[in-house]
Amino acid sequence: MSKDASWHSDPARTDSSPSEPWRWDAVTLAGRLARRELSAREAAQSCLDRLDVVNPKINAVVDDPRDSALAAADLADARAASGAALPPLHGVPVTTKINVDQIGAATTNGVRAFTGLIADSDSPSIANLRKAGAVFVGRTNAPPFSLRWFTDNEPHGLTLNPWDPTRNVGGSSGGAAAAVATGVGPIAHGNDLAGSVRLPASACGVYGLRPTTGRIPAFNPTGKAERSLSLQLGATQGLLARSVRDIRLGLSAMSARDPRDPWWVPAPLDMDGDRDTQRVALYTGASDYDVDPAVSAALRQAGDWLSDAGYSVEEAEPPQFVEAADLWMTLLGNEIRTPAMQAALALGDDGLRRSQDLTIQWAPALSADEMLAGLATRTTLQRAWTLFFERYPLLLVPTSWRLPFPVAHDVAGPDEAREILRAHSPCTATAMLGVPAISVPVARAPLPVGIQVVGARFRDGLCLAAAAALEERIGAIRPIDPVGLSKTLV
Repeated sequence: MSKDASWHSDPARTDSSPSEPWRWDAVTLAGRLARRELSAREAAQSCLDRLDVVNPKINAVVDDPRDSALAAADLADARAASGAALPPLHGVPVTTKINVDQIGAATTNGVRAFTGLIADSDSPSIANLRKAGAVFVGRTNAPPFSLRWFTDNEPHGLTLNPWDPTRNVGGSSGGAAAAVATGVGPIAHGNDLAGSVRLPASACGVYGLRPTTGRIPAFNPTGKAERSLSLQLGATQGLLARSVRDIRLGLSAMSARDPRDPWWVPAPLDMDGDRDTQRVALYTGASDYDVDPAVSAALRQAGDWLSDAGYSVEEAEPPQFVEAADLWMTLLGNEIRTPAMQAALALGDDGLRRSQDLTIQWAPALSADEMLAGLATRTTLQRAWTLFFERYPLLLVPTSWRLPFPVAHDVAGPDEAREILRAHSPCTATAMLGVPAISVPVARAPLPVGIQVVGARFRDGLCLAAAAALEERIGAIRPIDPVGLSKTLV
């Protein structure tokens, strides 16, 4: 599968012109900022200038904190001038998603009723990025309550895929993916319950990591109640970037302890054997799913590249894959049916309500006893997959069995909703298990195609090492200019 020159550069990474810092990855920026070859204000201004160019065309960033970003950059420059020790993300521009608390910003969650909900403290992931020295250059769009795979909402509007405005940008971290893909910051914060980081990353041709549940602390101080049980078990903060090394850099920063999250686990990122080539299971899904030929080709290409890197790749099917994907959506669907969730959905827009009504039609209604049995079955499946990872430490599987769907496909009808559920099963199955998975931008055919590298719980470093082996063959990912878009489409 040939590389597209407009998307990939040569495998050997090269730095871009010093006059355009928005083109650089975070590691390059951090290094030059630390050496004072570039000021934090220059880095922030460059990304803000890029925001002015692309955002009117794609609507990825819905809150532009220009003044606060430049003020934070000036503070970073003052710290560097003082000779103080610099944190790892010193001065690096980062975007954050509108569903997490950030001091002084609205946690709108894509809901009109929350546009005035201004946070007076940071959520743990944002606090960790801030402590690491990040400069926040924008708040990225998401669907209401992050409960659609399509990034559209009443207060902020539709985010468009910079590759093709007629195709889904992904959700719920669609704004984050589009921002990173077009050069609005090298790292974007996101989160993932059923594919919300990985699916947008795949649709936009960037890397997207769903870490092991519990690795990154989470808590929203503006929240009125604790998250539901399924969200506590499966939701995780994550990040998107144009390089694996940026994913690693951002993950190291975001994973710091925060006492507000009792689910946080002090697990090391790197473990013995992470850098060793491993046995890899390649799951084609051919016997269970309708797989797009372009996706199949990208999966085979990824397998060939890992084999070339010394990994032992063979076709193998994970245990009860279909059951895992279906169980997760059944559990989530039944939580959506609860009175509390229905009251929340009433605050959303018509698109959210129709999307959820169509989706939960495919989730059998469960009694309380059946919900408890379903949660117990989750542990059974986790055990089976843990044993599977003993034999195959890594799993290679598409991020989606299909290319990005047309815009608003999830509200077209029940058959379309079911089609989406089945296509996205590689994300829902792995989310149910709480395991790490990174979507790698393997191909563009003609839309980007992401292939996931999945590992056992807390083997995030092993997944990143394999993703880096793929990256050596893919080449560096360049920011793209939005294709065929105009402001009138937003």
